[in-house]
Amino acid sequence: MKHTKIVATVSDKRCDDDFIKRLADAGVNVIRMNSAHLSKEGMEKICSAVRRAAPELALMIDTKGPEIRTTILADGANAIEFQTGDEVCVVGDPEEATTHDVISLNYADISKVLKEGDKILIDDGELCFCVHKIEGRNVYVMAENNGKLGARKSVNIPGVVVPLPSVSARDRDNLAIASQLGVDFVAHSFVRSAADVAAVKKILDEEHSEMQIISKIENQEGVDNFDEILDASYGIMVARGDLGIEVAIETLPGIQQKMINKCIAAHKPVIVATQMLQSMIEHPRPTRAEVSDIANAVYQRVDAMMLSGETASGKYPVEAVQIMTRVALEVEKELSVNPTVHKMPDRMIGSFLARQAVVAESAVGIKAIVTDAYHGAAARYISSYRASIPVFAICYNEEVAHWLALSYGIEPVVHHGTRMTPMDVPYEKFKALVDDGKVGKDELIAYLSGTRDGITSLQILNI
Repeated sequence: MKHTKIVATVSDKRCDDDFIKRLADAGVNVIRMNSAHLSKEGMEKICSAVRRAAPELALMIDTKGPEIRTTILADGANAIEFQTGDEVCVVGDPEEATTHDVISLNYADISKVLKEGDKILIDDGELCFCVHKIEGRNVYVMAENNGKLGARKSVNIPGVVVPLPSVSARDRDNLAIASQLGVDFVAHSFVRSAADVAAVKKILDEEHSEMQIISKIENQEGVDNFDEILDASYGIMVARGDLGIEVAIETLPGIQQKMINKCIAAHKPVIVATQMLQSMIEHPRPTRAEVSDIANAVYQRVDAMMLSGETASGKYPVEAVQIMTRVALEVEKELSVNPTVHKMPDRMIGSFLARQAVVAESAVGIKAIVTDAYHGAAARYISSYRASIPVFAICYNEEVAHWLALSYGIEPVVHHGTRMTPMDVPYEKFKALVDDGKVGKDELIAYLSGTRDGITSLQILNI
C-alpha cells in the first residue's frame, strides 16, 4: 500500500474513461483541474469521466487567484522571441494584444506599483525584464535573457506587493460550477493571508458547498503569514513554481521543510507541487534529480505530491504516475513511525488516542488501524503520526472518503448504511477487510471508535 498520495492534473482534451482508470490503477488519488484552461463544459466533461471510471478518486479545482498574466499574442502568433538587451514597453491593458514591442498585462495599474530597478519575470522566470523607466502608464523594460513568450503567461514581480482582489469574477463563476458538480477541493492560488481564505469560504457558504480549501503558498506574503493561513485552511499546497521565483531560490528547500512540519503538527494535509517530473512531459524516463526530488518529499513525510503538465499534456502521463508510485513505495520501505510521534503536542483527546494507536504498532505489534470517519478528523489525526501500517477509515458517505484521499496512509472504506456500533465493526467490517485481503486473520488491530464529535475510545482487537 502506497502511503504518499498523488494528485494528477487532467485536461478536458484527454480525460476519457480508460485514461482516468489507468491513472487510478497507476496510483493517482486526486484528479486536479486547472480552471485557467477550462470552460464549464470542459469541467463537466472531466468530472463525469472521473465519477464513472474511478469514483473513489477525489476532484480538485484550482482558482486563478490574485495573479497577473500577459494577454493573447497579436496576429495569432504562437510565440514571440526576445533577445538579451531588447527594449520593450509593458502596459496594463487586458484588452490589448501583446506584440514584441508592447507586452500587455491583465492588471491595469501595473505602472503604479513598479519602480526603476524592479524585475518582471514571465512564464515561471523563463523571461526576465528589468524596469529602467516609467512614463505614465508605460513601463519601459530591458530583456535580460533570450527567450520565447507565449500567450497568457504568468507574471511575477519579486518583492512588490500588488493590491489585487483575492477572488476574480471568473473564480467566482468557477466555484459555483464546481460546487454544483460536487468537486471536493478548491486549491486557491496566491493566498497571502487568512483573509484570502475567508473570501473563498464566503463564496462556498453562499453556494452551500462543503468543498475543502487548500491554500497554495506562492509568494513571500504567503510565507510570512503562513501560520494564520494554515489555521484557516483544510490543507496547504507548497506551489514551488511561483514560490521559487518570488523568494530567494536558495531558501526554497528550507521553506518547504518548515511548511511540511507545521502542517503535520497541525494534523492537516500538505501537497508538494511543481516540476516533480517535468522532463517526462517530453521524455519516457525522468532525470536523477527528479527522482531525488520525489524521494526527498517522501522522506519529509509529505501527504501528497502533484503532477501538472506531466499528466495534463505530457507524452507519458501514466508512466509518470507509475514512476512516482514506485519511488514512493521504495522510500516508504525505509521509513519507520514518524520520529516526532512522541514529541508532538496533544491538545485533544482524539489526537492523544490516535497517537497511542500509532505507538501500538511498535509496542504491541498491531498490523492495521481502523477508525470511524464522520468528517475525517480522527483519520487525519492518525495520518499526522505517520503510521507505517495500513489505516482504514470507515466513511459513511463518499464526500468524506474523497476528503481523506489527500491524507497520508489513509485508505477510505465507504460503508453504505447506518452507523455501526463498536460490536458491529469487528463482525462486519473487519470480516470484509479480511475477505478483501487487506488484513490477515488472527492479527491484532487497533480500532478507534467515536461519535461525530471525535474519538472516544481505543481498542486493541484480535480478529
